[in-house]
Amino acid sequence: MYTAQVADHIANPRNIGDIENPSGVGDVVNEVCLDRIRLMVRVERGTLVDAKVRVSGCPPTIAAASVLTELIVGRRISELESLRAEDIESALGRLPAAKRHCAQLAMDALRVAIQNSADED
Repeated sequence: MYTAQVADHIANPRNIGDIENPSGVGDVVNEVCLDRIRLMVRVERGTLVDAKVRVSGCPPTIAAASVLTELIVGRRISELESLRAEDIESALGRLPAAKRHCAQLAMDALRVAIQNSADED
C-alpha cells in the first residue's frame, strides 16, 4: 500500500524533537482527522538551517512531516516559497489518494512557521 519511501519515514522518522528558541513555529491541526504537526525552524541570514517536528496522527502524516524536514533544511527561505504539497508526495514516491491531505498539512505547518519567523525579524 505504501511506497518504500513512505514506509521508511514511518519506521524511521527524521528530525523528531524540539528546537530551543526556534525562529518560527508552525503548529497545525487537520480539523477532520485531528492529525497534528508542530514544525519548529531556525532561520539564519535567510536560510533555514534546522527543522524539528512533533507529530501525532496517521502514519502518512508522520512520513510527510519527516520528509518535509529533509526537503527544507539548508534551503533559502525564498526557495521554499515555491515548495508545494506535490513535492512532498514526490519525495515519498506517492501517497494514497485518501492520504494526500497529509502532505498539505505538512506544507501548512511550513507556511505558518515561515510566517512566524518573518514576524520576528
